[in-house]
Amino acid sequence: MKANVGGIDRILRIVVGLALIAATLAGALPVWGWIGVVPLLTGLVSFCPVYSLIGVCTKKDGNA
Repeated sequence: MKANVGGIDRILRIVVGLALIAATLAGALPVWGWIGVVPLLTGLVSFCPVYSLIGVCTKKDGNA
């Protein structure tokens, strides 16, 4: 599992994930808001399985 999510991509994933989860907990979004767990986790571990499948790497020093 080689890191393929870097920099701004990682920060955006964490922020969006937390925002979706918070909005769901606050009642602003229905149960589908829990999908925010996915970008949150991929941001925290710096690895996106979909990026691996399509050959994308947003880390400056990495290759897909």
